[in-house]
Amino acid sequence: MAANTVRRTQITVLDGGLGQELVKRYGQPPTPLWSTQVMLEQPGLVGELHADFYTAGAHIATTNSYTMHRDRLRGTPYEHQLKDLCKAAVEEASRVRPIGKQIAASIGPLGGSFRIIEYDSLAEAAALYEEKATNLEGVDLYIIETVASLDHARAALEGVTRVATKPVWLAVTVDDSDGTLLRSGEAVADVCAIALEFNVAAILANCSAPEAIPAALEIFEGTGLPYGAYANGFTHIDEAFLVPNATVTALKARTDLNPIVYSKHALSWVAQGATILGGCCETGPEHIAAMVAALTEAGYDIHETPNGIQSA
Repeated sequence: MAANTVRRTQITVLDGGLGQELVKRYGQPPTPLWSTQVMLEQPGLVGELHADFYTAGAHIATTNSYTMHRDRLRGTPYEHQLKDLCKAAVEEASRVRPIGKQIAASIGPLGGSFRIIEYDSLAEAAALYEEKATNLEGVDLYIIETVASLDHARAALEGVTRVATKPVWLAVTVDDSDGTLLRSGEAVADVCAIALEFNVAAILANCSAPEAIPAALEIFEGTGLPYGAYANGFTHIDEAFLVPNATVTALKARTDLNPIVYSKHALSWVAQGATILGGCCETGPEHIAAMVAALTEAGYDIHETPNGIQSA
């Protein structure tokens, strides 16, 4: 490389939040199954949303499988449809995938988002995560999302890495007022050590206030792994959302996080070394499009294939 040639930072662009956007497009009151209900009744909406995110500039679509877990389906009419639901989620992303784009298997938490679960047995929890990963075939990578505690990280990574044949990314949710801590109050530095133990391919902060992200990124840098973020647009996490069978009606969207404002946050994360960017709840295709435009204008290379994954 010539001495006067500068290599521009390469950014991998994830999609935005599926769940909230699907609820809006579905037009029906949300249920505890959240976006899974849409998959059951109007799966075409899922593919349409994936296509919109791809068009907006996302390089990776995350499957609409976040809430698809054996424990979360238990007691519903869909308890024995986990495999079929996971297959359908992958198919909806696959059928609209442009050449060269990627699909990530979304693996959400057992029980529900942001809840600090004390597992009766980490081995039993790991087995549920293993089952979930096994059912998500035909993807390019796995993202274990919204990890709120050290036990959550260890159980999920133990289960997923047993069967994963593609890279595994770990995305943790941090305290909205202190990004050095997980939602559990445990240190982000400690979850980084677990991530390294299981040889994850990247570490991210997700479903957290954008203002809390920088503190987490500073800690991620010390791992030597690729890192990044995709924040949510909630005002705060209400206690009413932390009870069993809660719905997203317990959460309120911010009015001050429009696509331009979100893009400014994303650019600040890149300045800290983040190379994987996207959006979580309450961020739609317009947020991703604005972010991609801002990154391009700032001179960053985007749509890079991450971590040695082969393009489709």
